[in-house]
Amino acid sequence: MKNFYSIYAHNLIRTAVCNFTVKLADPSVNSNKIINIARKANTECVALCVFPELSLTGYSIEDIRLQKVLLEEVNVALKHICRSTISFFPVLIIGAPVIFRGALYNCAVIIHKGEILGIIPKSYLPNYREFYEARQFNSGRNVQNETIDFLGQSIPFGVDIVFHCKDFPNLVIGVEICEDLWVPIPPSTFACMEGATVIANLSASNITIGKAEQRNLLCQSQSTRGICAYLYAAAGEGESSTDLAWDGQLAIIENGKLLVQSDRFPQGECMVIADIDLDILQQERLHMGTFHQYEARPYSFRSISFTLAPLLKDCGLKRSVERFPFVPSDKARLKQDCYEAYRIQVSALKQRFLSTGARTMVLGVSGGLDSTQALLVAVQAADELKLDRKCVLGYTMPGFATSSQTKQNAETLMQTLGIHSQCLDIRSAAQQIFKDIGHPYAKGEHRYDTTFENVQAGLRTDYLFRLANLHQGIVIGTGDLSELALGWCTYGVGDQMSHYNVNAGLPKTLIQHLIRWVISSEYFSKETSLVLQKILDTEISPELIPPQEGQTIQSTEEKIGPYALQDFNLYYVLRYGLAPSKIAFLAYHAWSDKSDNSWLPVYPTEEKITYDLKQIKFWLEVFFNRFFGFSQFKRSALPNGPKISSGGSLSPRGDWRAPSDGNASIWINELRKNVP
Repeated sequence: MKNFYSIYAHNLIRTAVCNFTVKLADPSVNSNKIINIARKANTECVALCVFPELSLTGYSIEDIRLQKVLLEEVNVALKHICRSTISFFPVLIIGAPVIFRGALYNCAVIIHKGEILGIIPKSYLPNYREFYEARQFNSGRNVQNETIDFLGQSIPFGVDIVFHCKDFPNLVIGVEICEDLWVPIPPSTFACMEGATVIANLSASNITIGKAEQRNLLCQSQSTRGICAYLYAAAGEGESSTDLAWDGQLAIIENGKLLVQSDRFPQGECMVIADIDLDILQQERLHMGTFHQYEARPYSFRSISFTLAPLLKDCGLKRSVERFPFVPSDKARLKQDCYEAYRIQVSALKQRFLSTGARTMVLGVSGGLDSTQALLVAVQAADELKLDRKCVLGYTMPGFATSSQTKQNAETLMQTLGIHSQCLDIRSAAQQIFKDIGHPYAKGEHRYDTTFENVQAGLRTDYLFRLANLHQGIVIGTGDLSELALGWCTYGVGDQMSHYNVNAGLPKTLIQHLIRWVISSEYFSKETSLVLQKILDTEISPELIPPQEGQTIQSTEEKIGPYALQDFNLYYVLRYGLAPSKIAFLAYHAWSDKSDNSWLPVYPTEEKITYDLKQIKFWLEVFFNRFFGFSQFKRSALPNGPKISSGGSLSPRGDWRAPSDGNASIWINELRKNVP
């Protein structure tokens, strides 16, 4: 078994972007600084290390680039780097001027274990405003299928090269240089279509007001379009300030998401590190069919192979893993996501209500999170449609285990919202069913089996549908995405069914924050906000089995697992289709330490808990058994409901199409085999 705790056992690649105080026109000094940084990167288990444009000489030396003594020193410095890094782990990408067939090119030199793997020239030379590269350099955009005799080697040279790692098939490196990113179709576009998953950009872009943000937007946009990691390293300290200034901007971006960036204007030696998830990039490309439909290629690519021989020791994880991937930890982003989720629900319900010609919206209100969120959406929709709130018909339907607290919360909530509310006690009807079907409970036996639970759940749904018939209404579903994933719903005549389910795309962890957001947004009265907080503070329970003497109430999470963990598992299964051991590895890093500062804003202190690997593995197996093993038939017959999160939905007409008679064996086997 590979070392479970190593990032390289899970197709994660550690990358670094670096700069230093360059000494202009002194390749010897600069090469030593590059070697020193590469040595540190080696101790950090970095696999790919990117330096700025012309980092070996400095960018801002203008016509000195053409001096023979400088160019000879560049070759000496490159030899020195090769000899000094022969035992180093990382691939190094260094900027240097290189002569090819009597012309000078602005190049990226790719070095690994003392060998130059290839040299890529800059395609597009800026020759406007403050830059005049065409004065010294030739454009390399038409240099293809060439080799160069350089430092005693025959080395691939040209823009038509990607670097393919033999022992990490999904690690394919493409390179472009500064201005190449600013043109309408950057060279990295074609490299990504050729399979490149990591793009290195060696840059010497000067800094002006607002330019750093513009560069980030360009890098993020290219990373998103190319579904790739984008490593950007800009020149900084030491560059000439004759007419320009330099900020040394460093950034690592993965599929449009900024993983890490340097401080502005870093001083001296600087290296920022992040772990790139190759599985996520590969899965995103698999899911996005249009990515592979673009076939235009200006040239054929050459693939240069190298072997990384990764370090399989535990070197930690240098990337942020959200505990709640459906819920951003950034406070401003969370507020925006809650606003959009709420508006999606409201606008979708308004459209469905108008298209059906219904007069009322009917829903069961239990005092739990899901029915509370659905009720808030229904009332908001009624308000925006200029309807009396009495068109929202809310019903509490207490059964054999309904607590006085949840019933009171439900009734108070409906009262403060001013909707039509009514209590329908289902116990006598349930007793009659038990008697008719010969269930032991009708004879006084305390048998609390699935039938006992589903009779209650089915009766509630039956009442709601008949009430909708009676009042020319539609039944608003309340079940959420997490319950659908785990099959935690009663099929058919039960909470799986409705006329329209506004919560179908909402995971449980997001619903809690949506309700908190509704409170803070003051959409409703202070009295409503008070009862909403009480609902948030109540333990999640189906309240179908009455507690026995000395026992606590029935707990959903004791049965199917903590929603925090199960939503984490759902996200990585539904969005990316990752292997169970990979999900366990990410969950371990997200949940094993509660002392960091990455908790969601306003998250209750008492709920900041940890899960060890044993717990993570146990609940992950529960998840796979329920998700793949016996719950799909419920999802195959889902009512309509809006997709809300980019994490995905489980609609059989949209994000998730699967056979109802599947099994979980391969996922369980992989989990047991690869997680200690």
